[in-house]
Amino acid sequence: MKILGLVVSILLFVVNVQANANKDVQDSIVKIYTVSKIPNYAIPWNSSIRRSHGSGSIILGNRILTNAHVVANETFIEVKRHGQIKRYQAEVEFISHQSDLALLRVKDESFFDNTIPLEFAQLPQIQQKISVYGFPLGGNSLSVSTGIVSRLEHHTYAHSRENFLSIQIDAAVNPGNSGGPAISNGKITGVVMQQITKSQNIGYIVPCVVVKHFLEDVKDGLYDGFANLGIGTQKMESKTLRDVYGMNKDVSGVMVMKVSTLSSAYEVLESGDILLSIDGHRIYNDGTVEFMPQQYTSFMYYADKKQIGDSIEFELLRDFKRVEVEVRLQNVANDDLLVDTIEHDVMPRYTIYGGYVFTPLSRNLLSKKGSNRLELSEAASKWATVEKDEEVVLLKVLADNTNRGNHNITYWLIKTVNDTEFKNFEEFKKLVANSKKKYLLLKNKDGVKIAIDNDKAKGIEKQILKRYSINTNSNQK
Repeated sequence: MKILGLVVSILLFVVNVQANANKDVQDSIVKIYTVSKIPNYAIPWNSSIRRSHGSGSIILGNRILTNAHVVANETFIEVKRHGQIKRYQAEVEFISHQSDLALLRVKDESFFDNTIPLEFAQLPQIQQKISVYGFPLGGNSLSVSTGIVSRLEHHTYAHSRENFLSIQIDAAVNPGNSGGPAISNGKITGVVMQQITKSQNIGYIVPCVVVKHFLEDVKDGLYDGFANLGIGTQKMESKTLRDVYGMNKDVSGVMVMKVSTLSSAYEVLESGDILLSIDGHRIYNDGTVEFMPQQYTSFMYYADKKQIGDSIEFELLRDFKRVEVEVRLQNVANDDLLVDTIEHDVMPRYTIYGGYVFTPLSRNLLSKKGSNRLELSEAASKWATVEKDEEVVLLKVLADNTNRGNHNITYWLIKTVNDTEFKNFEEFKKLVANSKKKYLLLKNKDGVKIAIDNDKAKGIEKQILKRYSINTNSNQK
């Protein structure tokens, strides 16, 4: 009987410890209310107001950790803790649209009274149990769903369209869960990010290693971002192609195809180099590395772990000889791309001249239905250069008698203004504004021309803006 009593006591002790641990987690879960100004890239002078909600968790330093997409384009944020009614005003302290993470500060720090900040775990194992905490589908009561870790690998983050390590889970994830923590053994394994629609319980979380990178980055009070190598690579799974480059069965890697001239890897890596290892980790022919025992993901995993300003080492095969090089990581993706990644927290830039609406080519615009034209998609795949770091399109024509014949032109990529090429949207606007000729002549890459009468364009400016209820003819960067 004494032994039975001891067993019962132990079980009760374990239950109480677990209950207290669960209560500590629950008390650190936050519901986030966001009012956002949503830009319209197809009609760049228009925007709409959206009210939404998400989830978050309290971490060290009286901060709330959540997704960037929960608070993107925000105009007003309120938060409330689980089990409480009062809402507190909050503000974004740091945001990483790349990794879909954000840190919030609450103006009234009494919000954090009697809370215990959640700590971070290490990368989980496959089939490790995980619990997702949050406020899905508009509910006011805390929801907890459980599941397991199904997969760890690089995946496209919907918010930025960039690729980083992610954790796939089978716990139920729904709108409103975003930003909430995925908990294992009482610690944050990751931040709930997105789900695959029309699937059965396939959700993704931002893993703790990516979160820790973000937190380390902002320690100095500035957000620098996740480094980009600025290279394009080809897998070397073809034995014949490996033979061409002198790679026997014991040698594996990926081939460098292109290097951005603006990249810090330029003149360090060369087209035709075979990258064999990154920071001492073997790169396999499919472009993966083993980052955990029997777990493989993109070799960029080891570059993603670095902070801006760090260096990374490569062993490579060049002209059949092994070479070791070092690349200092200085750029993020937007520094190397001709068309930047998805924009957030800004309004679209545009200018109107003679009813012609001009705007920089953006991935936000490309994501609009009907704008996925081949030449625009091709431009979005190119690297920026010193001479050209932004494309400009004629978005649409606001109909007027002075621009008849061109009313149906949309998404028209511009190469020159009066036969002069331009570096970016700012240079384009200057060429238009400073034109002294009678006609402004625009030309695309195929030589097709559009002519604008400068005097008529300037004469109808106020009339065009009034007719189409536009407050201003431009939006500065």
